[in-house]
Amino acid sequence: MKIQSFDKIYNIHKKSNVKRWFLSFFILGIIILFLPWTQNIKVMGNVTSLYQEQRPQQLNSPIPGKIIKWYVKNGDYVKKGDTILQLSEIKDDYFDPLLVQRTEQQVEAKKGVRDYYEAKVGTTNSQLQALNTAKDLKLNQIDIKISQLKNKLAGEEAELAAAKNELRLSEDQYARQKKMYDEGLVSLTQFQQRSISYQNAIAKKTASENKVLQTRQEISNMAIEQNAVIQDYTEKLSKTEGERFQSMGQIEGSEGDIAKLQNQVANYKFRQGLYFIVASQDGQIVQLNKAGIGEILKEAESIGTIVPKTVDYAVEIYIKPVDLPLIKEGQRVMCIFDGFPAIVFSGWPDSSYGTFAGKVIAVENNISANGLFKALIVEDKTQKRWPPKIRMGTGVQGIAILNDVPIWYELWRNINGFPPDYYEVKTAKNSQNEKQK
Repeated sequence: MKIQSFDKIYNIHKKSNVKRWFLSFFILGIIILFLPWTQNIKVMGNVTSLYQEQRPQQLNSPIPGKIIKWYVKNGDYVKKGDTILQLSEIKDDYFDPLLVQRTEQQVEAKKGVRDYYEAKVGTTNSQLQALNTAKDLKLNQIDIKISQLKNKLAGEEAELAAAKNELRLSEDQYARQKKMYDEGLVSLTQFQQRSISYQNAIAKKTASENKVLQTRQEISNMAIEQNAVIQDYTEKLSKTEGERFQSMGQIEGSEGDIAKLQNQVANYKFRQGLYFIVASQDGQIVQLNKAGIGEILKEAESIGTIVPKTVDYAVEIYIKPVDLPLIKEGQRVMCIFDGFPAIVFSGWPDSSYGTFAGKVIAVENNISANGLFKALIVEDKTQKRWPPKIRMGTGVQGIAILNDVPIWYELWRNINGFPPDYYEVKTAKNSQNEKQK
């Protein structure tokens, strides 16, 4: 007996499409396994600037002082050179409002002292010249007198020689006259006359000798006087020369004092310009940490921060040491900025939405304090531009694009724990080198 409910519950004779669906999904899975998959490395980082001067700058007080006026508040935009606040002096060395003028007066006074000593040096030079002239004149006079005495000595020596000749002649005549007188040939009167002539010749010779000796003594005295004049004028010249050197030393000392005072004047003028703290560049004032009037600032103390208005943004990412060999200069990186919606397909970055392209320009060789290596990424201007509203310090997720491989290969790599494929990024320089080879 056939039960009618059996056919309604068990559709034994009814046709089924399970096999067809199973084969379809199986074939589709096989096809999917051969689809391309882009290998990548996910990294984290934040927005920074490519240049140091475009990063947030600390506003510091160059000198200690007391705040007497604020010109800005938090959030204000300023231009380079705009005044931020005004300080007053707190050191007693700079309280004098006429400090610069008084120091300049000291400079002028020192210049007057220098001019006085320069005039004194000029007078001393004139004295030295006069002393040298007087010395030369005096020595010339002595030389002339010595020359005259030598001429006189020569004449007296000639007279002495004549007196000696005359004495010899008189002595010979006296001897012959005496012999003749002894023989009775001449009278006593004649003998006495000859004797007187002989005595006169002796006296004349003695007188000539005395004159020669006296003249020689005068020449010696003049030589002594000459030495005394030289000694006297040498002493005077040395004393005057010493005064000249002393005055020159005072001039040099005055020059040093003048330079020192002029340096102080320049420092005082420069310090007065530091009473007004100005913006170092265009930007926004933030994080002002001093409130009110009358607060004391220490030297180099931070006042706040100025965020530059124009920034060439970049992204710094941190890479694990195991992934470092896969990151090279020129590497393509897709960036996802915090606050900007994105739909990401990990294996198909070109199909993702909200990602922005960049490229690696530098990889640090030194490991950071967090145990990771830092790399710097800049905007790829050939792709979609980065959003203009990103700000310094914004968090970034980076996807470093690697090789294109089949999905089955990527599954096999992950199952076996193999790292992504290592490959070199071809840059223009590398291509040029290959062409040269």
